Amino acid sequence: MKLNEVRVYPSKVTLKREDQLAWKIAGVAADKVAVTKDVTDMIINRIIDNASVAIASVNRRPVVSARGGALGHARKGGAQIFGAPARVTVSPEWAAWANGTAVRELDYHDTFLAADYSHPGDNIPPILAVAQTMEKSGRDLIRGIATGYEIQVDLVKAICLHEHKIDHIAHLCPAQAAGIGTLLGLKQDVIYQAVQQAVHVSFTTRQSRKGEISSWKAFAPAHAGKLAVEAVDRVMRGEGAPSPIYEGEDSVIAWLLGGKDAVYHVPLPIPGEAKRAIMDTYTKEHSAEYQSQALIDLAFRMRDSIENVDAIEKIIIHTSHHTHYVIGTGANDPQKMDPKASRETLDHSIMYIFAVALQDGFWNHETSYAPKRAGRADTVRLWHKIETVEDPEWTRRYHTLDIAEKAFGARVEILFKDGSKLVDEMAVANAHPLGAKPFGRADYINKFQQLTNGIITTRESNRFLEAVQNLPKLSAGELSSLNVALPAGELLDSKPGIF
Repeated sequence: MKLNEVRVYPSKVTLKREDQLAWKIAGVAADKVAVTKDVTDMIINRIIDNASVAIASVNRRPVVSARGGALGHARKGGAQIFGAPARVTVSPEWAAWANGTAVRELDYHDTFLAADYSHPGDNIPPILAVAQTMEKSGRDLIRGIATGYEIQVDLVKAICLHEHKIDHIAHLCPAQAAGIGTLLGLKQDVIYQAVQQAVHVSFTTRQSRKGEISSWKAFAPAHAGKLAVEAVDRVMRGEGAPSPIYEGEDSVIAWLLGGKDAVYHVPLPIPGEAKRAIMDTYTKEHSAEYQSQALIDLAFRMRDSIENVDAIEKIIIHTSHHTHYVIGTGANDPQKMDPKASRETLDHSIMYIFAVALQDGFWNHETSYAPKRAGRADTVRLWHKIETVEDPEWTRRYHTLDIAEKAFGARVEILFKDGSKLVDEMAVANAHPLGAKPFGRADYINKFQQLTNGIITTRESNRFLEAVQNLPKLSAGELSSLNVALPAGELLDSKPGIF
């Protein structure tokens, strides 16, 4: 890996494109380096993971709405939509929209956290949609997905968006565009323009994850994917983009990120170096914000030492800056303490999540968020006894780039009314690569079978699992086998719109 300095230059300085971050990203995308076997295996795992959560959410309202819009853009020989028969095909940017929303809706797929946040599995829907439309092979798809993960993870390691209240799809969209460029075997100068287009159109604010969180949290990465497909299409037709998009005097860095004096150092593979960033990412065992994964596991462990939850006086969670200020009491969001809050808000309230996990000893993507469950009087009482506090050491471990030390957990103090105290801590979730029970292929398959049970047939489940595990051998035009279809008549229809 090489660290690449990125800063703002005045307009009077002509910055060569070879010195621009977008050009260097494009160079990584255009590099035809082979994908290693372990990375290939992990890509297959994440395609399974995405299908799991997409099918589990397939008839939830935001997903139904996204699918309805996509079905208004039918295209012969286009891309498939999760849940629909393989014969139903739409324009790829709209398949990216529908499938991206399905994948993101439950907040239950993979994550990478460093200087900023990300769900790099969001790269898969647009790259797959283009691959199906352009009749690419399984190996082409693998190469494209490896690039998408690499670019997003590298940007997330170096450039913080959230401190400037910019949503994390600003790193996702250029990664998706780069991944599509790799998939299609585009030249570096074409990918360069696509990356710049993608950056330019994808900067949005973090209000989508603040206050009363709406369904846009699910739509946002899908919107990025749609924009990425459109960006690549435009530049393939000969169009350019604002340049230099990162370093210009009126660029995103100058006005939306660190400002004209900011300096970033972005790690990128050197020519011929394998794209391995996916191996630094991790999926979720529980359907909740990633910073809650270790705390859910910790709650399960601590409850074994608690005879009476009603005897609890107070719970203090000592954790990182992010956990405290984004999903903890440091956010100062009254909605995070409201039993009538939306599911999207509850899965961003560590106070709610810890209380329910402590009481129930299990976590379910539906029942743990049900309005009746959230409104239980004893849960509300316990929930409101919980507060978070930033601990500098947990913040340091959160931000370190040393994967062996990186942590997303907390130390929890449970104070009882009789003056006694129970203290425990957990650095990483059980399913994390460094956790007690790291996720492997069997766990991804089990997650798929559990989440799709009763939604798709056993025959369809087996067919998909066989096809996806044979991904490197799928020929051009065979990627429709990666779609997962519900039985006829089981897909809900959306309300009418314009399309």
